[in-house]
Amino acid sequence: MLETLRQDIQVIFARDPAARSVTEVVLFYPGLHAVWLHRVAHWLWQRKRRLLARGVSHVARAVTGIEIHPGAQIGPGFFIDHGMGTVIGETAEIGAHVTLYHNVTLGGVSWEKIKRHPTLEDHVVVGAGAQILGPIRIGAHSRVGANAVVVKDVPPGSVVSGVPGRVRGRNGDPLPEPAHEDLQHNRLPDPTMELLRELAARVVTLEGVAQALRLEDDRRMADAWVESGAHI
Repeated sequence: MLETLRQDIQVIFARDPAARSVTEVVLFYPGLHAVWLHRVAHWLWQRKRRLLARGVSHVARAVTGIEIHPGAQIGPGFFIDHGMGTVIGETAEIGAHVTLYHNVTLGGVSWEKIKRHPTLEDHVVVGAGAQILGPIRIGAHSRVGANAVVVKDVPPGSVVSGVPGRVRGRNGDPLPEPAHEDLQHNRLPDPTMELLRELAARVVTLEGVAQALRLEDDRRMADAWVESGAHI
């Protein structure tokens, strides 16, 4: 247990340059408090102490502003930076070394008592305000941009941005070293602008083709006029 607590603190120092001391982290990091209290609530949930588990998670929500259902499964190395407004649903599954920023929702889209919340694989980073909805899977080493709304599966090593979320590969952007998380969730593609550029290039090409056809047509007309005049 002490080793687990030590790892939770080390995760914060590895991913938050604002962390200055162990005392500061232990006393004033709500993401850490939320994770620790969730471990207690999840332990109770697994042992069918459901009401008590919900009570612990309710206290955690009141203290930290982070709501994690006791049934959610969370792997090691989980870090919630700032965290206010973050909501993680009952059937959510979070892999190892995942990072969430504030106001993120891992939400459901069904009333049925089935798997209805997202699965985040290892080393996923989710930017502030992102909404990941439904029993979808976010592949390992993916980045979800701030305020993106993701409702479809995301392949590993992808970048997601926009509403609804548009998935793109990294375009040669290398994966970070295993010892470091890829926290650069500001590095996002702009699919709309890329599409406009492609359309503009296509228009230029088509205009060139049309101009060539007009010139060819004018040449043929001129040749026909000359030939007709020669017979007069």
